[in-house]
Amino acid sequence: MQDGFIKVASITPRVRVADVAFNVESCLAAIEEAAGNCGAKVVVLPELCITGYTCEDLFWQDALLDAAERGLVSIAARTADVDALLLLGLPVRVAGKLYNCAAVLFGGELLGLVPKRYVPMYNEFYEGRHFVSGPKTVTSVDFGLLGEVPFGTNQLFACDTIPELVVGAEICEDLWVPMPPSNAHAVAGATLICNLSASPALAGKSAYRRQLVAQQSARLICGYVYASAGEGESTTDLVFSGHDLVVENGRVLADSGVFGEGIAVSEIDVLSLAADRRRTSTFEVAPTPEDYKHLTTYFSLEFDGEGEDDDEHVAAGHGHDSEDEGVELAIRTPLTRYVDPHPFVPAMDDARAARCEEILSIQAHGLASRLAHTGSDHAVIGISGGLDSTLALLVTVRAFDQLGYDRSGIVAVTMPGFGTTDRTYTNAIELVQSLGADLREISIVDSVLQHFADIGHNQDVHDVVYENAQARERTQILMDVANQVSGMVIGTGDLSELALGWATYNGDQMSMYGVNASVPKTLVRYLVDYCADAYEEQGEDEIAHVLRDVLDTPVSPELLPSAADGSIEQKTEDLVGPYELHDFFLFHVLRHGSGPLKVLRLAECAFGTGTDQEIYDHETIVRWLKVFYRRFFSQQFKRSAMPDGPKVGSVSLSPRGDLRMPSDASSSLWLSELESLEA
Repeated sequence: MQDGFIKVASITPRVRVADVAFNVESCLAAIEEAAGNCGAKVVVLPELCITGYTCEDLFWQDALLDAAERGLVSIAARTADVDALLLLGLPVRVAGKLYNCAAVLFGGELLGLVPKRYVPMYNEFYEGRHFVSGPKTVTSVDFGLLGEVPFGTNQLFACDTIPELVVGAEICEDLWVPMPPSNAHAVAGATLICNLSASPALAGKSAYRRQLVAQQSARLICGYVYASAGEGESTTDLVFSGHDLVVENGRVLADSGVFGEGIAVSEIDVLSLAADRRRTSTFEVAPTPEDYKHLTTYFSLEFDGEGEDDDEHVAAGHGHDSEDEGVELAIRTPLTRYVDPHPFVPAMDDARAARCEEILSIQAHGLASRLAHTGSDHAVIGISGGLDSTLALLVTVRAFDQLGYDRSGIVAVTMPGFGTTDRTYTNAIELVQSLGADLREISIVDSVLQHFADIGHNQDVHDVVYENAQARERTQILMDVANQVSGMVIGTGDLSELALGWATYNGDQMSMYGVNASVPKTLVRYLVDYCADAYEEQGEDEIAHVLRDVLDTPVSPELLPSAADGSIEQKTEDLVGPYELHDFFLFHVLRHGSGPLKVLRLAECAFGTGTDQEIYDHETIVRWLKVFYRRFFSQQFKRSAMPDGPKVGSVSLSPRGDLRMPSDASSSLWLSELESLEA
């Protein structure tokens, strides 16, 4: 099933008003471009593209209507070998009335005619002069050479070999009304909505339209393909700029822009959409309108299991309700959509700055509320000079400022041990002093050596006992200091560390409130960098300088002795793998429910595997993906006992919220999928 990706396209052909012969050829050329050259398996053309949208009273001429119907027959015959579901617009006469319809073609057959439900008669729109509103109830109509076909708005087109792919159609104005037909389509199971449109250009309208389509796809948790009329439409009173969009669950995957090339192509991940709907309980219980009795026409997408480069074939047919008359299609779905290597971090600078400010505000407000609730005006935090504790301190400062508390109530404790380097120690001291917090230094060396003596552990054996004893000693100190000052211990661990279990149980795993608990490591860097910029703008150059040096310091727990030159010897990413990979894995596993091989495929796309821009090769990604699954499953017991902390994004590991997972679940199913690559 190619991981659930279905390539789709919206394309705007040039038309001539009322010149059906020209328009048929133009539509066929557009279909060849979208399906033939681009490989799209669902192709959407604009409203009334066979005649042109702006024919006005020419729609009363039988000559035009006859030609349009002949044109559709011609397109159907000449696309019999096209491996795609095609949707294009034309006027259709039924029982003495004229309807603005979307024709759905597949393998040379007309699978259905979907009429426009909402026909506008306001401002520049006078469609009601020529067309009537389409009926919801689906009936059968005779379309001449194309036979008896379903007619009505309540139609879905479902793939019986890929149950997650169900297509619904609506036309232009249908989207702009309070209750679009796509609402009912989606609740009934449609995962892909296709909109055939003729939306005239107005100042600011393209941005509004883009937002409208994105919002509708997000609300319905669906893919949305939108194609609007463009070049060749009459400019008597209006200009049609064309606009083609491919959107998935609120995210614009492809946008042709206006007055552009008139095509948008990308892949819709129907498996991800289905997983998101299952997770969203309110979507599952949303009622289908009582009058939404619909007809489903089936077609089949077949894969022979030999990979993406196999020959493609097509046969034709259509079924009704639960019947299947064997429409078959073998497809390949090479990915062209952008796969973000850093899905937790906004790509644009302006958006990233706004997101950072919002996240910091959530963290600070969460902590401030907890401090106010407990009546405490003291916070205790362990400062190492690393990224996580730096961010936690910055958040705590914000919370204190928000509450009007004196920053001297922030007790920042640096606890040098066997692996502490001069660089991290100096950064910790300078940062605390610059921020005006209460600095305390308590070495853990003597107490840990005494502990080793008490339990009979050789201090020269640098094993898990050696490392965890230091982490637990630091936590004990922080807890006791908190009791001294009637304060709260602020946790510093981040989302990435929680996912991998890269924390000592009852050591740094424990606190009284974990402000970084849902902030991934890749985002921690941007938050600290954002704070550095902010302090620099405020003239706090010393703080900004320290923060930038923290950003340049390798990530390390500093539990093992430093190198001979005093540099950090123990580097986390050398041991558990690059955090940008693990954050990528985490996002796709939890946010989209993606399986191991799909995550691998996406990672290879994101990190340029096998290209000139390669960041990680195949073997490296597989290696760390296995580590991710092993640790994610085996370390759940630490997350089951994690402290409270604010959720800031779409992915969280809180056992009280987003992740209800048994601590003794097995990872063998997920690992076996990756191990099959080596068989």
